[in-house]
Amino acid sequence: MWTALDGAFATHPMGRLRRSSVMLTIAIRLAALVPILAGAGGAVFGPAFLGEATGPATASHLRYLSGLLLGLGLLAWWCAGALDDRRRLFEALCALVALGGLARLGGMLADGAPPWPHLLALAMELGVVPALWVAVQVRWACGASRAGLDGAGAVGQKAVGRRGDGAARERA
Repeated sequence: MWTALDGAFATHPMGRLRRSSVMLTIAIRLAALVPILAGAGGAVFGPAFLGEATGPATASHLRYLSGLLLGLGLLAWWCAGALDDRRRLFEALCALVALGGLARLGGMLADGAPPWPHLLALAMELGVVPALWVAVQVRWACGASRAGLDGAGAVGQKAVGRRGDGAARERA
């Protein structure tokens, strides 16, 4: 369905970049809802959230890891709000999630397939999150080369003194 807003975006290359940025932010925030909800559920309800019966030590460990999962989701949500400024943190979060997914995959190969909710989590960890990481890389590359985005978050601003800024290193 075509809207007047679509026409405005289509008339200028920056408009298309902004639209893709909005869509990427929405995608990241939708994906972040999974660890936010799962982390909160595990932190509050413990093993009962998974329908498991365990002892106090395992329940404590599950609640701790659920709190970490909740934190990862909240950080991803926060990063999506200013991806140009928080890109490095978002990349680190993606790496942590993928590393966790690889550990889960190793456990699956060693111990057999877990219940289906864990397989869905594995798909998020080794499918959705890496795809979002790639989308951020593509957006950054396209934004930096075609639209003049320089890491400062706006067209035409200089990223003076920011880490990773080659010009700032040369001046120092």
